[in-house]
Parts: sequence; C-alpha cells; structure tokens
Amino acid sequence: MINNLVVVGSGVMGRGIAYVGAVGGYSVTLVDVNESALENARKEINSIFEKGLSRCKISAETVESSKKNLTYSTNLQGSASGADLVIEAVPEKAEIKKQVFEIIEEYASENCYFATNTSTMSPTEIASYTKRPEKTIAMHFFNPVHKMPLVEIIRGLETSDETAQVIKEVAEQMGKETVVINEFPGFVTSRISALVGNEAFYMLQEGLGSPEEIDKAIKFGLNYPMGPFELVDLVGLDARLNNLKYLHEKLGEKYRPAPLLEQYVKAGRLGRKSGKGVYDYTNKEKEAVKK
Repeated sequence: MINNLVVVGSGVMGRGIAYVGAVGGYSVTLVDVNESALENARKEINSIFEKGLSRCKISAETVESSKKNLTYSTNLQGSASGADLVIEAVPEKAEIKKQVFEIIEEYASENCYFATNTSTMSPTEIASYTKRPEKTIAMHFFNPVHKMPLVEIIRGLETSDETAQVIKEVAEQMGKETVVINEFPGFVTSRISALVGNEAFYMLQEGLGSPEEIDKAIKFGLNYPMGPFELVDLVGLDARLNNLKYLHEKLGEKYRPAPLLEQYVKAGRLGRKSGKGVYDYTNKEKEAVKK
C-alpha cells in the first residue's frame, strides 16, 4: 500500500509530480537541497491551486486537503526513511541520478519502491545504482504535469510485475492515463517528439518557414496541441539537446541534433526559463527571435 510519496527535485517536473500526488490523496514530501528552489516550488504549486480554483477545475475542499498533504524538506535521508515510494525528478544526468539513488537506497525501507522520472534514460541502468532492481521503474511524466494526462511507465530488465502494477495504480490515482512498456532508448513518446522537434529545427535552419508558420502547420495540419517550437521552449532547449545526444548515441544518425539547436543552446537561448528560446518571452507577448 502506497501512502507516503517522496519526490526528489523541486524543478518544473518535480513540483508538478508533487502537486498531482497531493491532489491524488497521497502524503507528499518534496525534497530539494536548495531552499530557494523549494520556496519557488511552493509558490508555483500554490499558484496552480489558485488558478485551478478560480477556473472551477478543483474544489476548495480538495485544495485545502491537498495543501495539508504537502511537506517541503531539504533532508533527503530523513524523508526517504519514511517513504513508500520515492520518485526521483532531478536533471537528466546519470551522475546526479546515481547520487540520489545511492542515498535513498541507504535510507529507505526495504519495502520502498523507486521510480525515476525520465524521458530517455535507462531504468535498468538506474536500477543498478540500487540493491532492489525488481522494485525500480521509470515514470515518464509530461510537462506541464498537472495538465498532461499521460504517464509512460517503463519497466527495466528486472522490474517485477508487482512493481509495474503498483506504479500503474499510483499514476491512475493521480488522475493519469498510463501505458506500461518495456525499456528501449527513448521509449515511445520521446523518440517521436525528438524526431519532430529536431526536424522542425532543420526546417527553420533551411529557411523553409518562420517558427510561427512551422508551429501552425504542425498544430492545425497534424492536430498537435502545441507546435514543436512552442513545446521545446516549454521543456527547455538544453533538455531537448541532451535527449537528442543520448538518442543519437544509442539509435544512430536520424537523431543527430540540428546544428541550429546546438547554436541556440550555446547562445543561452534555453526557452521560457531563460526568457528567450525560439521565441522571445521578455515582452508580454512572445515573439519569434531572428536566427
């Protein structure tokens, strides 16, 4: 029985996972070593509650109970010791994830399940950082977590059927649709999204169309909810580049990052979080940035 969730990492994904966990009725501790990052996460989560309440997406009673379910902490060791499930949501870098899993392996109870929020990385490799590969799995949440309906659940080589079922039930209690798949680099959604987003950069690089025109064509022609440039600005150009580099290494040339994407990242144009990506967010209305 899962009652107590610990979410490690209070960035965009971690705070979103903490929010849906609390709304789902779990007791959630959001952990980050950075106190200012935790405070920013608290403010953002409260803002999501307020917006949901004002738009009648959530009841006042649910807001009150969900806020009571949420705790914020800088103490990973202490938080992990009381967890039934730890969901790691730190940056997509193996060395950072390894540090987190080595700590939680030491302090979590033997009955605790481990999940990594990743869009591309191997749950089998991540499980190797622990002594419980049968209880380790990947949960790929989508940004923004409180709006996107899917959680892609990826089994590692040694993930047990029981673990997969428990994590599926957790995601569903969070209000999510689920797919349970076997591990292969990029899973389902990241492979398709990376290809579409990378091809969009090649199109922009070739002068085929403006960012607005390319986004509009994809949205209205293929019925995507967001254009590829709107999406990459949301998730971060650096995150997309890291994913493409990983997929290029594992799956070959079709995932080679577009030179223009690499150029944007080198220039510090990382998307909404930096104020400028493919579009400029420094003004009230976003505008396309000249190449």
